[in-house]
Amino acid sequence: MVRVPLTPEQLDAGRRLGAVIREARGDLDPGAVAAAAGISPETLRKIEVGRIPSPGFGTVLAVCEAIGLPLDEAVEAWKGVRPGRLAG
Repeated sequence: MVRVPLTPEQLDAGRRLGAVIREARGDLDPGAVAAAAGISPETLRKIEVGRIPSPGFGTVLAVCEAIGLPLDEAVEAWKGVRPGRLAG
């Protein structure tokens, strides 16, 4: 199966999502967060820096639950409409 390259807009959305996740994680141990979310610490790191710009819904949900980030805030970040925290 050939994977279609992501658009610049999709890459930007992934970076925004990663930034809001990283901000919300704060000082929480990345290993503990990753374990709670059922992913590897490396996967969490890649999401936070935007190297996985389109993580699966279940992964995003699990990470949000692990760090206490409301899912709607993650969605707003991904869409680029972030009133209150990071500007898109």
